[in-house]
Amino acid sequence: MLKIAWSPKYCHPLPEGHRFPMEKYNLIPEQLLYEGTVTNDNFFSPYSLEDKWIVNTHKSDYVDKLKNQRLSKSEIRKTGFPLSEALVEREVHIMHGSVKSALFALEYGIAMNVAGGTHHAFTDRGEGFCLLNDIAITANYLLENGHSKKILVVDLDVHQGNGTAEIFQNESRVFTFSMHGASNYPMHKENSDLDVGLPDKIGDSDYIKLLNQHFIPLLDQVEPDFIIFQSGVDVLETDKLGRLGLSLQGCKERDKIVLEVASKNEIPIMCCMGGGYSEKISHIIEAHSNTFRLAQEIFF
Repeated sequence: MLKIAWSPKYCHPLPEGHRFPMEKYNLIPEQLLYEGTVTNDNFFSPYSLEDKWIVNTHKSDYVDKLKNQRLSKSEIRKTGFPLSEALVEREVHIMHGSVKSALFALEYGIAMNVAGGTHHAFTDRGEGFCLLNDIAITANYLLENGHSKKILVVDLDVHQGNGTAEIFQNESRVFTFSMHGASNYPMHKENSDLDVGLPDKIGDSDYIKLLNQHFIPLLDQVEPDFIIFQSGVDVLETDKLGRLGLSLQGCKERDKIVLEVASKNEIPIMCCMGGGYSEKISHIIEAHSNTFRLAQEIFF
């Protein structure tokens, strides 16, 4: 059964006009339920992840400042969010959603988090709508508990997974692969194990060609026993922040490649949704929903 992490806490209200679309976290499950792709039995509710698993990845003084609302104005500004206790609680629930999804993936082959993909959070700070890094926390949880020996992070959000790259810069058991807009945020890129910078306006065929060229060989090179997939849909041509040129079909083909590789090679995969900032919320929901539809088709 496809297990999906979702919580009402994912939909923390933000000031009117804020460019981060919180409403998608309600609309994605609603769409999937309406069309019959999933039932209520597919969803599970995450809770607050224990602090010991958070400080296993992030520096304890940063976590303490975050949880006690003691970040400086500059630190808050870099996150892009107005800091609040409820926002931190939201983030901690997202962390557990990804960890628990990874455990379900070990059982069922795949599991998904409606939120997550917070790849701009570093060991000691948050950036770019990310306070804590669920990809890194999940990977470290799997390694620490003996569930995995080699993890491949496949980050296909339009923005480089700079926080994830920094966290794992000295960790050979995690291979970080990021394919992203070369001239997009962050302007200063960290060094992933493999970075593929993309030109503005790249279309479906060229994107898919590059993905196949760089991703497929990693299976033999890395020999992962677990994949974490950041499936941000800000690669769409309609995205306000993305600057790439993918269609909805191209984005779907991207996800199909990753999920089919995982299924064919019997590598458990946890998917977190990442970014999406198209003007029309329907484009965001359709692109994200395609990832869940493909998971059902390919794995079940």
